[in-house]
Amino acid sequence: MTYRVGIIGATGMVGQRLVLLLHSHPWFKVVALGASASSAGQTYKDAVAGRWKMSAPLPSNIAEITVKDALVSAKEIAAAVDFVFCAVDLPAKQTLELEEMYAKLECPVISNNSSSRMTADVPMIIPEINAGHTAVIAAQRKRLGTRRGFIAVKSNCSIQCYVPALHPLKKFGLSRILACTYQAVSGAGKTLESFPEMIDSVIPFIGGEEEKSETEPLKIWGEVENGGIINAKRPSITAQCIRVPVSDGHLAAVFASFDRAPDLYEVVDLWDNFKGEAQKLTLPSAPKQFLRYFREENYPQTRLHRDLENGMAVSIGRLRRDCQYDIKFVSLSHNTLRGAAGGAVLMAELLCAQGWIK
Repeated sequence: MTYRVGIIGATGMVGQRLVLLLHSHPWFKVVALGASASSAGQTYKDAVAGRWKMSAPLPSNIAEITVKDALVSAKEIAAAVDFVFCAVDLPAKQTLELEEMYAKLECPVISNNSSSRMTADVPMIIPEINAGHTAVIAAQRKRLGTRRGFIAVKSNCSIQCYVPALHPLKKFGLSRILACTYQAVSGAGKTLESFPEMIDSVIPFIGGEEEKSETEPLKIWGEVENGGIINAKRPSITAQCIRVPVSDGHLAAVFASFDRAPDLYEVVDLWDNFKGEAQKLTLPSAPKQFLRYFREENYPQTRLHRDLENGMAVSIGRLRRDCQYDIKFVSLSHNTLRGAAGGAVLMAELLCAQGWIK
């Protein structure tokens, strides 16, 4: 089956990444593009002229699609597609209103935005970890008064470089996490060329990022109860998030403690053999080896490993004992692939495979 899809926020960095991922996707065909009023009425190639930020060329089969006003033409877009990806750059209230409008037009929304992430009946999905959270969609549809429409969101890009590595270790009673993330400039929607403040510098603050890093994992690890997701009560999490002069790829230095400290060989074995629902369903965008542990002491490295498994794997290294926590390690993921557009596409594949999108 081929699903007709739209991209809302198609001219931004995540929207552009979605265009690249979807132009030859085996399940999905892009038939509609939405953006702001300033881009509406132009062909996509004209709308992104001079601001195409991807290294790969603009796909010819999408270049000539006429961009529509995402707000004014919402009914037209919703009627033309089976679902939309949403990656707009708007204030949270406006984003929520826009996404709920599409959902109430009976158009499922796969969101890259943060406005609904902590809403109890909105699933925030990392397909390998909490695929069962999609069960709350039934309650969300009841709240919204829809038959098909709903919103599903992906988590913040930074937590996807270390939460997957910790997930298989929860069996040991994961109790405390300290994570310091070193985040690429593409996470701010910029390139190294367009972010001169980053030249020969590090910026030790990313607005709102630490709060998301400390709360979103608890929803990911939460339980479905009475049509909502109840956040996990533990582990306790503290985080620092730092912007570094790297184009793509978020890296984390992670420290963790457990009720029963695992042997290091147990940890590596769990990483090497972990498979989530995305792998079991053999979804098109799912990496075959989701968690990859490197035994070289100087790996993973951002430039060398961010594109592992088409940017959808998590690279891990430097596992050691720690004097204050039980273990420490370093982990890495591609923030605009696994952490943004690629994660959204994989989540859409899961929702289709589960039958939530028909």
